[in-house]
Amino acid sequence: MLRSLLFSATAILTISACASAPPVLPDQRLVMAAMETDPAGARGDAADDPALWRHPVDAAKSLILGTNKQEGLVVYNLAGKEVQRLPIGLINNVDLRQSTDRPYDVAVASNDQVNAISIFLIDRATGEVSHRGDIPTNRQEPYGICSAREGSRDYAGVTYKDGTVEIWAISASSLEIAGQLVKTMKLATQTEGCVFDEPQGLLFVGEENRGLWKFAYRDEAPAAVLIDEIGGLSGLVADVEGVTIWRGKENKGWLVVSAQSANRFVIYDREAPHAHRGSFTVAENPDLGIDAVTHTDGLDVFSGALPGWPRGIVIVQDDGNPKSGVDQNFKVASWADIEAALDLPQYDAE
Repeated sequence: MLRSLLFSATAILTISACASAPPVLPDQRLVMAAMETDPAGARGDAADDPALWRHPVDAAKSLILGTNKQEGLVVYNLAGKEVQRLPIGLINNVDLRQSTDRPYDVAVASNDQVNAISIFLIDRATGEVSHRGDIPTNRQEPYGICSAREGSRDYAGVTYKDGTVEIWAISASSLEIAGQLVKTMKLATQTEGCVFDEPQGLLFVGEENRGLWKFAYRDEAPAAVLIDEIGGLSGLVADVEGVTIWRGKENKGWLVVSAQSANRFVIYDREAPHAHRGSFTVAENPDLGIDAVTHTDGLDVFSGALPGWPRGIVIVQDDGNPKSGVDQNFKVASWADIEAALDLPQYDAE
């Protein structure tokens, strides 16, 4: 049953009239939460960023990795139950890439306690997550992070509060880890969310108080290209937080960006010129006892099939569960519901 709710004109006027509610856009839709995780496990501002790991044989055994920036990494199953906790430091963002050419997958996290890229290995047979070690960045407070894999090499994009964006080549195995800084770019102000699009050779980055950018990261000196700026008709507002991609074949798909202060997620075409396609919010699901999502930091989209979600999912951090700073956790919404609500084409997943 379709769980997406469209705003009527009356509802839009009513909600817009409430001083405490963000303005609702004509193309903004509500999609109900389909699942939520256990709390991240700390009071106050704790949960921040998720990443989905798909079990290579049994999708039902897939995992959600979520950061608790007061403690470390928390691992959940697809029912939202905590299955593992790794209290390794104040990690903020997490991302991962999977590959069939080795018995483990690699996750990276930004660790501002030790100013490093924390490396995790995920056993492809058991799903066990282990902290392999840390690669110093030699800069203060690595903030956001994203993963890439090209050929047999892993990369990490690292963002900083001064607007610096770095690309690191990562070597990680059960025997050793190493990292080499290969490229540095710069935006004017604080950055956090980022995502690599390897087939297109693009790195998308959110500048929190300016907008959404892209870099052609294989260029010798990648230039910053502005895709969208806050305050425009798309509904992108500060803080521009999590950035992720629903990945279709032949570069089809969608960029999804968290517009934090409006409790909304803005969608753009993955391909240039990255046209705006609408926005959605994740609403409460009374039948499941799940509250609405507010003030999201990090998010992740998985575009493959999962049990109960044949078109994939979006996972978003929730600032309040239900009140701000209380039992922060991660909410899941069905990508099929988002496609239906925004009338998006149904591309084949990458």
